[in-house]
Amino acid sequence: MVQNLTYTQYGDYYIPDIRLAHMGIHTLGKYGRMRRAFLAENNPILLDDMILTETLFPHLWEIDETAHRRVKQIMTELLERNPAPDKSIQQLAWVQHMSSLKAQAEEIVNAELIFC
Repeated sequence: MVQNLTYTQYGDYYIPDIRLAHMGIHTLGKYGRMRRAFLAENNPILLDDMILTETLFPHLWEIDETAHRRVKQIMTELLERNPAPDKSIQQLAWVQHMSSLKAQAEEIVNAELIFC
């Protein structure tokens, strides 16, 4: 595939005018940012390849959406197995219980999707 590239001169250097085609209006969420940081630290060659082939952001958006759905699903399963205390009577115990379940769900999602 041959592309006609244009160049802009900056001083003595010619810089190619490269634009990303997949710039959408999606914002990158918590899990997408975590995945990007993981790739940058542990697999920079894959990260660079994904940037150059313009597959990075679709990959990060997919990871983010999948992780959010998976956390919600795991939280539902954990609540069925470990019911929360009555929120109207024991607010602090309810918050503690829900925070614990959320931490467990996020740990599972991190191992399954983010840090693999």
